[in-house]
Amino acid sequence: PEADLKVTGIDFLKSKNCPQHHTDAYNIKNLVVRRGKPFELQISFSRELKASDKLALRFGIGENPMKSRGTLVSLNPRREPDLSGWKISVTKKSGKECLLSVTSSPSAPVGKYALNVKTGSTIYKPENSEVYLLFNPWCEGDVVFLEDDAKRKEYVLNDTGSIYVGSANSIYSRPWNFGQFEESILDACMYLLDKSELKLAKRRDPVTVSRVMSALVNANDDNGVLLGNWSGNYSNGTSPMDWIGSVSILQQFYKSKKPVCFGQCWVFSGVLTTVMRCLGIPSRCVTNFNSAHDTDDNLRVDVYLNEYGEKMSSMSFDSVWNFHVWNDVWMKRTDLPAGFDGWQTIDATPQEQSQGIFQCGPCPVKAVREGSIYLPYDGTFVYSEVNADQVYWLVTEVNGRQKFTKLSTETRAIGVRISTKAVGQDRREDITLEYKFPEGSENERKSMQKASSFIRPATIVPRTRYGSGQVVPMEDSPELLQETVSKTGLQIQITNKEPLYPGSPLELLITVKIASPGSWAINLTGSCQLQSYTGKTEANLGYVKETIELEGQSEKQIPLRVMPDTYMGALAAVEDEVLVHVTAIAEVQGVDDKLTKEVTKRFEYPPITIQMPERAKLNEEFTCAFIFKNKLNVALDNCKLIVEGLGLFKMTTFDQGDLEPGRIMKSEIICKPTRVGEKKIVAKLSATQVKGNSAEKSITIFE
Repeated sequence: PEADLKVTGIDFLKSKNCPQHHTDAYNIKNLVVRRGKPFELQISFSRELKASDKLALRFGIGENPMKSRGTLVSLNPRREPDLSGWKISVTKKSGKECLLSVTSSPSAPVGKYALNVKTGSTIYKPENSEVYLLFNPWCEGDVVFLEDDAKRKEYVLNDTGSIYVGSANSIYSRPWNFGQFEESILDACMYLLDKSELKLAKRRDPVTVSRVMSALVNANDDNGVLLGNWSGNYSNGTSPMDWIGSVSILQQFYKSKKPVCFGQCWVFSGVLTTVMRCLGIPSRCVTNFNSAHDTDDNLRVDVYLNEYGEKMSSMSFDSVWNFHVWNDVWMKRTDLPAGFDGWQTIDATPQEQSQGIFQCGPCPVKAVREGSIYLPYDGTFVYSEVNADQVYWLVTEVNGRQKFTKLSTETRAIGVRISTKAVGQDRREDITLEYKFPEGSENERKSMQKASSFIRPATIVPRTRYGSGQVVPMEDSPELLQETVSKTGLQIQITNKEPLYPGSPLELLITVKIASPGSWAINLTGSCQLQSYTGKTEANLGYVKETIELEGQSEKQIPLRVMPDTYMGALAAVEDEVLVHVTAIAEVQGVDDKLTKEVTKRFEYPPITIQMPERAKLNEEFTCAFIFKNKLNVALDNCKLIVEGLGLFKMTTFDQGDLEPGRIMKSEIICKPTRVGEKKIVAKLSATQVKGNSAEKSITIFE
């Protein structure tokens, strides 16, 4: 009789399988493959394989794999095809070697599969026997299939990118290293999948996987990855401004199994993009400028101004963030009626609970656009972030009671210039029209009516934190709010004469125009405030209040000047990046014509210069220098330079101390490239007076 057939070795053929599965960049010993696509294994036996030999490859996922649950797949090259949708065949036999081709089901649960091979009564378990199975946007049978190769390269394989921040009036890009292929990132994502306690069958579905990950990236309910903090004090952690990528965050979390301190919206979004791309779900960071956080789900945000035109943010339940960053993930929605496939919004920033947990999405972007906000998940919340109206109220004191006067209604300011990084290019792509029909179009009106029918109509009374006893009620109309239209053609423009550099005077101009003939007296109030990105006032910097005379169709410029000693203290006191916020109220005497205008602008900084060769050879050292000259009129205290280059060097921080005006600092790092292709170096400078000053530069690594 034949000797028992034994397995003597398995070769996972990584150098052949991984490039075909677009997984060769993962920094891990194990085989990583995508579902629905064949991969090959080479098995060595103790003797030649005969037709009568029993052979089964068994892939098991989870603690206790069982065939009945679909968590154990047993594949026999000579048996009927397995019911699980997996396939196996012998591609080549020579002597004691046998080449097998295995194709997983395009709807198999995603995760780590332990492989063992059963021959007769013996079981062989290879070293590094766990095979990682990911979603497959290259496979038509997978619900995350994405047709365009350039899009797959960007939304799945690109490990660097940009997140757009600032304000609608001055957008800038913040470089971000996603780093989904770096050491232990894939294991961190697998740990999160286990932590989610999703039933294994649910791990087939990107809808449930993306939803639980939106919850796990924040620490609020489940000791997830990142703890949010918007207080301006980050002494017992890392300031959200000081991260330049997801890698150190996910590595620290995986090592400590405790939430990492601290995140704000772009950090949550950057980390969620990393997790999604790592698991194989196409993902992009999306920035919504003037993002409404409408607490009552009534599509209205109330803004309260005092007699100087200063925002009274403590009075308002609602807030408008200068920007908010969330994610879009790409998938078919087999759980919904037809027409809602494609991009879905998910959001890991803990703002509101959904089904009792801080999670948000996936919500079809197409449902937001057409107002079908009853569709799962969290459509109302996302819809109001991009579509709420703003109502401005003037708050004055009359006989010791607060009086509220409605100034104006703005229906077009919320949800503008929705931005993401363009495919294959370092530029901003505007995707507002994916989220909204053109302002004023018939489609937009229909969408708004449809959405409003699911949201309880709001009465136009101001809602404030201070009880309703002293509120003066307003006209009450559940109709859709109408944009305030000026009777005299009144217009306000807010500009700055000079760039806004910390340490220099802020030279602001308010221009008032009128289009009607005749003589007009206009009461103008203009105020300047420092504001955090969530719309919170950090300091009042001054105001102008005057009456101007205009003749016929004319205009007048009113300067608003803020000296450095007025604002530098407030600028240095907050650990966040602050923005310059100007509000103007104009009121034409004799006619009921009022107008409110707000503009937010960011400070500008001298550039960081990155010096290095354009090309470098794999595994050969080169030097990269970072140079910064303080061209500001003010010393920069506690300068920190934070740098990272994926595939080149780990995140490094240089503490540079104080930098007087006119002084230059230079830091160098020795890089030894470990991967070929285009690599990016990111640098960020932060000081007591400067936040959010970053630079990036690319280098090509060749063999």
